[in-house]
Amino acid sequence: MNVNQPVIEQEEKAEEKQYSYLNLGPTHPATHGIFQNVLKMDGEIIVEAEPTIGYIHRAFEKLAERRPFYQITPLTDRMNYCSSPINNMGWHMTVEKLIGLEIPKRVQYLRVIIMELARISDHIICNTIIGQDTGATTGFLYLFQMREKIYEIFEEICGARLTTNIGRIGGLERDIPQKAWDKIDKFLVEFPVAFKEFTSLLERNRIFMDRTIGCGPISAERALSYSFSGPNLRAAGVDYDVRVMTPYSSYEEFDFIIPVGSNGDTYDRFMVRQEEMWQSLSIIKQAIEKVKKEPAGIFSARTPEFCLPPKEEVYNDMEALIYHFKIVMGETEIPKGEVYHCVEGGNGELGFYLISDGGRTPYRLQFRRPCFIYYQAYPEMIKGSMLSDAVITMSSMNVIAGELDA
Repeated sequence: MNVNQPVIEQEEKAEEKQYSYLNLGPTHPATHGIFQNVLKMDGEIIVEAEPTIGYIHRAFEKLAERRPFYQITPLTDRMNYCSSPINNMGWHMTVEKLIGLEIPKRVQYLRVIIMELARISDHIICNTIIGQDTGATTGFLYLFQMREKIYEIFEEICGARLTTNIGRIGGLERDIPQKAWDKIDKFLVEFPVAFKEFTSLLERNRIFMDRTIGCGPISAERALSYSFSGPNLRAAGVDYDVRVMTPYSSYEEFDFIIPVGSNGDTYDRFMVRQEEMWQSLSIIKQAIEKVKKEPAGIFSARTPEFCLPPKEEVYNDMEALIYHFKIVMGETEIPKGEVYHCVEGGNGELGFYLISDGGRTPYRLQFRRPCFIYYQAYPEMIKGSMLSDAVITMSSMNVIAGELDA
């Protein structure tokens, strides 16, 4: 018998680390959404993280399988609601791809303008909140005025601001009014001035840089293994952009660059989105010039079986009224087929996988939500970091609860 055994056991127990467990979320304001992360903490250092999702899962995909194709557009609004017009356009293009509908060039350019305005709005939210979470409130409050101006443009185009339900299969529901064009022109003048001031507040700010450089990094290899896309992938050094790799809505006609980072950390994600806003501004200006060269007044493909006729025709023409009734009531049968279409959403590759059995509703519909894919890497990205770093890492990933859970 070893008489020293009790002493040895006491010494081993004394050497065991004492960990604490912390619930970050699901309703904490720092998580920017309904997410729960159970953090295993060694003091202030995160040892492990276990995320829980699904708090606002609304079964959009199953809901869509019981609705006519036109009634699915409002469901897409509720995914990434920070740039819902991109979701809307992506869904419309998916259906157009299935039915083989050719869209007029002017309509494609109008869509580009709306989608790039939505991208700027999305990036404004993400980057100002990164600043806010590092203690810089001024830039957050100041640049949000520009986001408000974008919402005013959307309001002129479709009557809605956040969940826009903008556009229709085949194009837009109406032409962009002159008042919206005036606000777009004003935005193109005012936004660069405000954005430069926001840039000077943060980009070379030593406190901001110390808080974000090296925070929540991920390598290009790990990002690709997780199927990252969008700004989070480009920040890791991979120049993948859906608008360039698989162009849609005539993006191949536009001249713009794909900004990339090198470290895949919070600062790189911030800087990539900063440059993308400048690029979106350039694309909008190019699209406006292209619209001017196209015949005025064209805002839809005007295919009566699938595209809603103008209201004045519905009120005065029996055939237009019949088509309007059939489309709205979901009595237009869509051809059989299987398609996948993706667009470059605010957070990356937003895809729609659609199977039609020839009925009035989708047989199956799957959304490829970029948030759902890259959020799986979050525990790995914050492992070994401080608790405060976990908050700004989540901010820089731009995790949107509506898109994550769907």
